[in-house]
Amino acid sequence: MVSKESRQKVREKKHLKIRNRFSGTAERPRLAVFRSNNHMSVQVIDDAAGKTLVAASTMEKDIKAKLEKTNNIEAAKALGEIIAKRALDKGIETVVFDRGGYIYHGKVAALAEAAREAGLQF
Repeated sequence: MVSKESRQKVREKKHLKIRNRFSGTAERPRLAVFRSNNHMSVQVIDDAAGKTLVAASTMEKDIKAKLEKTNNIEAAKALGEIIAKRALDKGIETVVFDRGGYIYHGKVAALAEAAREAGLQF
């Protein structure tokens, strides 16, 4: 009987392949997405310096209070708008999108589109 690798291990492998292709710099940091069953979090990271420049998550009290649920497409759109606003306030206009090994569909795509509409370029 052939056993399958777990979905999490497959995602982690995909993420490592993606990370080998690009990394964030001071001029163009990396927009990294992580999603769990209940929440999503997004970070804008400068990999050269090893620092997180901006972060947002559905676990934050003020964001969580505005949302009906924290794990749906509407929450992802709200999070995309918030991260774009925070990044633009820090002077970050262009980023590299790191989907974290997740398929660019559903929540991940909604977050990316909302961030683009709010002014981030990638």
